[in-house]
Amino acid sequence: MSTILGQGDFRYLELPDWGRLPDGWSYREVAGVAIDSRDNVFVFNRGRHPVIVFDKDGNFLRSFGEDVITRAHGIDIGPDDTIYLTDDESHSVKVYDVEGRPRFTIGLPGQRSPYMSGLPFHLCTHTALSPQGEIYVADGYGNARVHKYSPDGRLMFSWGEPGTDPGQFNIVHNICTDDAGYVYVADRENHRIQVFAPDGRFETQWHNLHRPCGLTMTGGSHALCYIGELGPAMDVNRKVPNIGPRLSIAAPDGRVLARIGETPGGETPGRFVAPHGVAVDSHGDIYVGEVSATVLAVAGDLIAEPRAPRSLRKLVKLPAE
Repeated sequence: MSTILGQGDFRYLELPDWGRLPDGWSYREVAGVAIDSRDNVFVFNRGRHPVIVFDKDGNFLRSFGEDVITRAHGIDIGPDDTIYLTDDESHSVKVYDVEGRPRFTIGLPGQRSPYMSGLPFHLCTHTALSPQGEIYVADGYGNARVHKYSPDGRLMFSWGEPGTDPGQFNIVHNICTDDAGYVYVADRENHRIQVFAPDGRFETQWHNLHRPCGLTMTGGSHALCYIGELGPAMDVNRKVPNIGPRLSIAAPDGRVLARIGETPGGETPGRFVAPHGVAVDSHGDIYVGEVSATVLAVAGDLIAEPRAPRSLRKLVKLPAE
C-alpha cells in the first residue's frame, strides 16, 4: 500500500524498498546518498559493497569501494561528477571519478589526529564544495572543526572548537553550501545548524531542530535545505512526539516549510528511524539513507511492529494539493 507524506507544496509518495540489489547483496545500513548529473543514485553503505549505483528508475548499474572503505559515513558529488567519500574510521576523504576510479585522498588513511586537537582528521564525517570547487570537510566525532581545502586537496585553513557558543561545535556531523558560497553545518548535539561565510566567519544559526544529521541544499532561485533529524535518543524522551526522527525542509533563511514523517519514529510506513543521509534529484524526489541497524541496536524499544530495518527510502515528489 502506498503512503503519502507531507501536505501542500510538499507532498511525497514513499517508496520504502526502492532500488533492486543483485541477489545476495544488502546495505546493512545506508550512511549517505548522492545524485550525479544524470540523476544516477550513489548509495554509500556499510555492507560489503560500499558504493552501489542505480539509475533513476532503481536499476543496478555498478559498485565500487570494496576492500578500500573502512566505514561509510558521508558522500558528496560535485558538478563535474567527482565523488567525495568520507570514511570516518579511516580518518580520510577518498576522491573518485564517476566510474569509481580513484583520483586522490585527503588525509592519511588509518592515521587519526589527537582527540580535539583541531588537526585533520579524527573521525571526519562529511564534505561539501564551494562554488569554486574548494572542499570543506566536517571533522567530526573526535574534533570540533571544519577544514577548507583547495580543489586539489591542499589545506587552506580551519575553524571551530568544542562548545556551545557561535562558531563552536558539539559533533560536526554534516555540511553543505549554497550558490553564494555560504556554509551550513549540522552541529548535531547542539541541536542547531550554523551558517558561515566562506572565510569561516559566523553568520547565523537555526535552533528549531532536534539532532540535525542529514543535510543537503538545492540550488537555483527556489533553493531549499533538506534536513534529516535523528530526534531523541535518551530513554526519558525517546517516545516524545513532534521532535523526530523526521525530515524537515527549510528555506535558506531557516524558516521550516515542512516536516515529513510521523513521530515518534518507527519502521512502519510514514515514519523514520535514523535519517542520516539525504539527497534530492532534479525532479525534486528525495532519497533518505538510514542507519537503522545502529539506532535499533541501542534503542530497540523505539518502534512498534518491528520489521527488518529499512536503509534506503525514496520519496517521490507529488503535485501540490
